[in-house]
Amino acid sequence: MKISELKKRKTVRRATRNFDWEGNRIYNEFEYDLPYQTIYKGSERERLFAKIIDTLPFFLIFFFLFHKIAIISILLSIACVIIVGAVSESFLGTTLGKKIFNMKVIDDEGNYPGFLKSLVRNILGLANFNPEFSECVFNTVAMGKRTATRVNFSMHLNNQICKTHIVKENTIDEIRSLLNQEQSK
Repeated sequence: MKISELKKRKTVRRATRNFDWEGNRIYNEFEYDLPYQTIYKGSERERLFAKIIDTLPFFLIFFFLFHKIAIISILLSIACVIIVGAVSESFLGTTLGKKIFNMKVIDDEGNYPGFLKSLVRNILGLANFNPEFSECVFNTVAMGKRTATRVNFSMHLNNQICKTHIVKENTIDEIRSLLNQEQSK
């Protein structure tokens, strides 16, 4: 069994137009088997900040210690983050930035990805910085209606290709228990 095949049962209550003899509304209950979601709200932002945290020490080392110009320091630090990230994700399931945000990388079977899969995943991470611009409207008391441009980063391309998942550390036990339940059936 794989994480992408897991289902989670969800019960939805919908109000009807009918009432019982005490005046309480009658609800219909429907049960659905929905795919298990490893993506959570705010994961893109946390992953972006985690990548910045991973890159910053290498940039500072190349810029201040080796006295490289800024663009060369950035390029060298990106290469270092890809290699060090692949090693740490394959052994620990996390990097420094992901550890700060309590995130782990697991493959579709619930284990830490191998070095080669993690290396490909980190290289494909360069394509993840594809910003999506959208317009949003804010209603405030003082300023009235204001429009702004929101930038969202779609950071799931590398996970879709490599069949890996970024999950919170506290959900790993739940995922592994769901995988074990499905395998025992």
